[in-house]
Amino acid sequence: MKRDEVVDKRHLRSIMTREKLLEAARAVFLEDGFQKATISQIIKKAKVGYGTAYVHFEGKDDILIVLMEDVMAQFYQIAETSFFPKSKMEAEQIIQKQAYSFLKLAEKERGMMQVFEQAIGISPVASHKWKEIREKFIQRIAKDVAYSQKNELARPGLNHELVARGWFFANEMYLWEIVRDEHQSPVEEIAKTITAVYTAGLYL
Repeated sequence: MKRDEVVDKRHLRSIMTREKLLEAARAVFLEDGFQKATISQIIKKAKVGYGTAYVHFEGKDDILIVLMEDVMAQFYQIAETSFFPKSKMEAEQIIQKQAYSFLKLAEKERGMMQVFEQAIGISPVASHKWKEIREKFIQRIAKDVAYSQKNELARPGLNHELVARGWFFANEMYLWEIVRDEHQSPVEEIAKTITAVYTAGLYL
């Protein structure tokens, strides 16, 4: 067997072990919650050796961060929707669709989002990661607001970063309400209402 083939097989085995650990962690977190889950449970469920597991992850916080990044990547895809509106009406349509998709995804990923919320409250690592994720969303929204201002669709005197922060926080508040199943109205109505309020204040 050639050396390259040996390296490739090792690499493939390493990827598969990592995936096994992530799948096991997801199952354990969903079943027991972040607080009660232990790295030992995850390793046992993944059926890998302790030494092997620690080559990939330092502990349950480390595993959670990867799972958080994977789930939030789906949300970020929505934020990355092409945004080049030619009118206020077109901007409102795109934004409402984004808000709806974002909140609907929170509903779909409710189980893992509940795990993340618990982790954010007790793990400094998870809390720091959520702040990073939040800032990434805010910067992306700020870019869209700046585009609208530059093209004379939105009020020019407003700080685009502050506007973006306010819009993300509104969405985030409803996201956690949906995750906790505390929302009083259907997702479609929430998205429509917050979009109407946001665009009425921002767009000319």
